[in-house]
Amino acid sequence: MAERPRDRELMARAIQLAARGLYTTGCNPRVGCLLAHGDRIVGEGWHVRPGEGHAEVNALRQAGGQAQGATAYVTLEPCSHFGRTPPCADALVAAGVGRVVAAMGDPNPQVAGGGLQRLRAAGIEVVCGVLEAEARALNPGFIKRMQQGLPWVRLKLAMSMDGRTAMASGESQWITGPAARADVQRLRARSDAVISGADSVLLDDSALTVRAAELGLPEVEARAAAATQPLRVLVDGRLRVPPDRKLFREPGPVLVVYSDRGQRGPDYQAGDAELLALPGDAGHVDLQALLGELAGRGCNEVLVESGAALGGAFWQAGLVDELVIYMAPRLLGSRARPLLQLPFDSMAEAEDLQITDMRAVGNDWRITARRVC
Repeated sequence: MAERPRDRELMARAIQLAARGLYTTGCNPRVGCLLAHGDRIVGEGWHVRPGEGHAEVNALRQAGGQAQGATAYVTLEPCSHFGRTPPCADALVAAGVGRVVAAMGDPNPQVAGGGLQRLRAAGIEVVCGVLEAEARALNPGFIKRMQQGLPWVRLKLAMSMDGRTAMASGESQWITGPAARADVQRLRARSDAVISGADSVLLDDSALTVRAAELGLPEVEARAAAATQPLRVLVDGRLRVPPDRKLFREPGPVLVVYSDRGQRGPDYQAGDAELLALPGDAGHVDLQALLGELAGRGCNEVLVESGAALGGAFWQAGLVDELVIYMAPRLLGSRARPLLQLPFDSMAEAEDLQITDMRAVGNDWRITARRVC
């Protein structure tokens, strides 16, 4: 079926609704829905958190009887299977909507066109593909996990204008200003897991938590974003980090990953953290296996906050989907530590990047880039 004149405008509103779940939907996709009769919106909803009503159900609840004959604009194909909640496609049919406009199909193999097919079988007009790129941008991790069995990986780095991340001693607090640090807090809040390495935790003693007061969001939104902490993952191949670090003292789940060929002493303790042995050589953890483990736990988006060694290892393994680099207007000098450990010897080994976004964040700059395929 063909688009109608206002379909894109109303879908844009549905995408705005979906974005309200940016920090809270966890393993589920971010989805928005609105119901309209022509230009008149009669119901709006979005998915807030796992186990609660989906966007379509929330919009139908607001619309009540006005859903009869309405057009539903939904950013993701309505589900057709029983999960924690009943199928949304069935709810739309039962409410008597006359038309459904979806931004994109559901990459979940349990749905994958089944929801749209169910709507069409009920005699409902269906249009799919309206503002698809914008809808996909909301859920890169969910899409990748459904299609490839891996989460979307962001590698976050902070550097000076001369490309340095810390002094030779390891001192690095603070390269960037408060606005950039608040932006990093928001990256953590939208992530299902935050990964760091033993060297970084030993040097910086970071808790890797989301702190409501530092998010730079309205109070209610900040509290909701910080209510569920991301899984904090410590890659510590040889179990060098002692249990007195902030990582283990702050509330929230912690996973300590070590090499199954490393030596785990019988007395090693890491508080209440979960210990996980993964394949690895010379005390290094297999990072592909780690990401597969996190995907199996429902992690859609993963943020890597580490030093040059672990960050470089993720990059060299081809596991980074997106670089997020905060550049401060200062110089740290030639003795300071580099951005990534990438042992290139010739220009032929140099890698090109595609910058997808560049903007000022306070006095610093945030550069978002991807590897050129």
